[in-house]
Amino acid sequence: MCTVSFIPVPGGALICSNRDEKIQRARAIPPKWYQVNGSSLLFPKDPDAQGSWIAMKPNGQMAVLLNGGWVKHEPAYPYRKSRGLVFLEICSADQLLDGFDAVQLDKIEPFTVIVFQDGILQENRWDGVQKYSRQLPASDPHIWSSVTLYDPSTIERRKSWFTGWLSENPEPNASSIQRFHEFGGEGDQENDLLMNRRNEMLTVSITCMEWNRDTACMYYTDLQSREQFECRLDAFSLSELSS
Repeated sequence: MCTVSFIPVPGGALICSNRDEKIQRARAIPPKWYQVNGSSLLFPKDPDAQGSWIAMKPNGQMAVLLNGGWVKHEPAYPYRKSRGLVFLEICSADQLLDGFDAVQLDKIEPFTVIVFQDGILQENRWDGVQKYSRQLPASDPHIWSSVTLYDPSTIERRKSWFTGWLSENPEPNASSIQRFHEFGGEGDQENDLLMNRRNEMLTVSITCMEWNRDTACMYYTDLQSREQFECRLDAFSLSELSS
């Protein structure tokens, strides 16, 4: 939920997310299919708050959450509901592009949600007071870093790493973008894509969603156990494979 990349591919897109979290937080449940407000959603679950940070629908609609809106904020507890639960409420809308507009966000901590639906890429931000939405060019790659963990100069550095990686990988795929999310950076342990701050806050998982003419899949790597999970969709069935 703290580093997100978007890459257009023929017939769809790749969305990859690193989850940076406090070490004492419970390990997430690997991706499974759940029913949320009558909608089928595929997502890894946070067992503490029962929410998530990334989700995919059977029709290929995809969404991902980052903590924070435009700038780093001072928390104003108590909040009414966790952002991970709000995220699932947004994803349960019949059309993902409508979910952010419909959700009530009073007393909810600031966040950003990236949505991809039917070739449309939408960036949605909640700053604690007001909603903001804009469409971004879905024909271009993009990368986001959580403003709660990374200052503006670091966010720009990370964008430059992404640009450099793209120049060396003109035809990226699910495997290569996951490698970038694991190894991207310049040896700065606190700010590389795979980050670790004094073993208190660190990257605990990498999740990649792939949707194109031939494949619909969610790949999940638990970096603490080194387990990998693959949940593949096709026109006839919804299957889950793990290794």
